[in-house]
Amino acid sequence: MFSAFRPSHVNFSGLLWKVPWKLSSTRKANARARLKKVDAVIEAVRTSGVKCSALDQALELPKEHEMPARDKYTIFSANAKGYRKGIHKVPKWTRRTLRTNPKGF
Repeated sequence: MFSAFRPSHVNFSGLLWKVPWKLSSTRKANARARLKKVDAVIEAVRTSGVKCSALDQALELPKEHEMPARDKYTIFSANAKGYRKGIHKVPKWTRRTLRTNPKGF
């Protein structure tokens, strides 16, 4: 224990960065705030009068208040049990638009 070669965190418990099973209430609140900020930007671009295909696609997406909680915090996954997995398990989930899922899921 007091030698020059002390075990690191990885040696103690395996993987150092573990993904939690479900989102905490703080992370859920941050996700909702992020969705609201994106909605505000889309609305600001719409009112500015700019026309582009990316804006048309963004206007077709549901707004944060129109989305059920299931779609805010989970995403469709064909490999997951129950065909849903937590949105925080998706790589780079804070930078992606994950608002739509297949019908029936």
